[in-house]
Amino acid sequence: MSATAVHSLWTMAGGVTSAAPKEKFNAPVIEYAQLTPVLIVIGVAVVGVLVEAFVPRRARYYTQVFLTVVALAAAFAAVVGLAAGGYGTTKAHIAAMGAIAVDGPALFLQGTILLTSLVAVFTFAERRLDPVAHGNRVDSFAAQAASVPGSESEQAAVKAGFTTTEVFPLLLFSVAGMLVFPAANDLLTLFVALEVFSLPLYLLCAVARRKRLMSQEAAVKYFLLGAFSSAFLLFGIALLYGYAGSVSYAAVADVVDGSVTQIDPALADTMGNDVLLLIGGAMILTGLLFKVGAVPFHMWTPDVYQGAPTPVTGFMAAATKVAAFGALLRLLYVVLPGLSWDWRPVMWAVAIVTMLGGAIVAITQTDIKRLLAYSSIAHAGFILAGVIATTPSGISSVLFYLGAYSFVTVGAFAVVTLVRDAGGEATHLSKWAGLGRRSPLVAAVFAVYLLAFAGIPLTSGFAGKFAVFKAAAEGGAGGLVVVGVISSAIAAFFYIRVIVLMFFSEPKADGPMVAVPSPLTMTTIAVGVAVTLVLGLAPQYFLDLASQAGVFVR
Repeated sequence: MSATAVHSLWTMAGGVTSAAPKEKFNAPVIEYAQLTPVLIVIGVAVVGVLVEAFVPRRARYYTQVFLTVVALAAAFAAVVGLAAGGYGTTKAHIAAMGAIAVDGPALFLQGTILLTSLVAVFTFAERRLDPVAHGNRVDSFAAQAASVPGSESEQAAVKAGFTTTEVFPLLLFSVAGMLVFPAANDLLTLFVALEVFSLPLYLLCAVARRKRLMSQEAAVKYFLLGAFSSAFLLFGIALLYGYAGSVSYAAVADVVDGSVTQIDPALADTMGNDVLLLIGGAMILTGLLFKVGAVPFHMWTPDVYQGAPTPVTGFMAAATKVAAFGALLRLLYVVLPGLSWDWRPVMWAVAIVTMLGGAIVAITQTDIKRLLAYSSIAHAGFILAGVIATTPSGISSVLFYLGAYSFVTVGAFAVVTLVRDAGGEATHLSKWAGLGRRSPLVAAVFAVYLLAFAGIPLTSGFAGKFAVFKAAAEGGAGGLVVVGVISSAIAAFFYIRVIVLMFFSEPKADGPMVAVPSPLTMTTIAVGVAVTLVLGLAPQYFLDLASQAGVFVR
């Protein structure tokens, strides 16, 4: 039988005749101009990978730092351009065939993520804290990440002066995922963005130069628990698809509200089944609460914060929270507002145990990085109080809090990198005794950050807490505000305990030294202090900016 005959038989069997009109294929409509911030970051990340392949090893560090800083600054400029062009207010719309929302909250959070990442990159690039090894300056990252800790190949890599410059493209890929995450307007885009920013973070956690085994253990824990959270999220997406017949936020919201008119016959049996909605919604919330570090999904936080290289901890603690809370807000306010009677009691419980759990367990910590990890868990609870408000002021207060919190966090971890002994960073609290007498300026800066975390007036922490508690009280969650104030009082105890330890204890003779950093880390710390004081002393302009940006496009 000839090939032509076989082809005609096959097409007839498939119900296709050669005379059938050809289907018209519509090309997707992508608004590239409005996706510029994400495209710049992804484009430069790909260039960074090529730099690793083709640029001589001695020139890679400077090339990567330059590319990363330029990419983040250009992407931030693009966000500002979009906001100035009215895409945060009057021109807010859904772009990229319904996959991405370009609106006020998305642009505000993207700007926050980019600025935080830009400040954090300087701590990644710092090379003056450790003593020079074999005539080469060294940074916080392993000489050769693929080498077994303590092996001959690792020693040879250290001697040759190798550095893991791949951390810069990894950071950019992670930032690209974080930019899409709070702007995602369908469930599949949400999942893809989650994976794009999580996978580089798992790798970044594993490449510490000192305490490499602890660093690798942290990365494995983060990877395994992160895989669990991704699985929960994906299962929830599948159930919501079965419930609504679509992964688009708007379509799911329509079915939840009961305003849908057309039912897909293939999904007629499951569509509108409330069991699928409740279980699917709960699973997606579980995946997102894991990322924000809320109790009881917080188990990874202290171990990962302690084991990861400190610059990575600072970046991750700030930027991941901003992205994850942005996605959580969009999900609750755009997809599930018709379900608020169901999710509010659950979120109340989560917020209460998160605030109290983070604050109480932090009192028992003896390691400064673990203490800051439990502090970040308590802060997740405070931010959840604003999320629960379900009012426009709730959205704007959360946006403001995230902006204020992210800079304090990056700055605090930058200070932690400076206090060092023979084994690297001295993170045990006992080593910080008397630091105020050894290095008054560093201790004073860290005290400013701790007071901001505690929410003391005239710092950004006070303005942020006041905004979220006020929004929660107006939204009918007065009980939550009472618990929040009690938790803040408990938290203030351990922040002030560290300040007392630094300024009113005798320094030990064999105590750690404070390394003199390059202008890079100094910039990070100075920006953190400036933002903390400006948002504390004159927050109104930024609160207005957050309230203008607080309207989701539906």
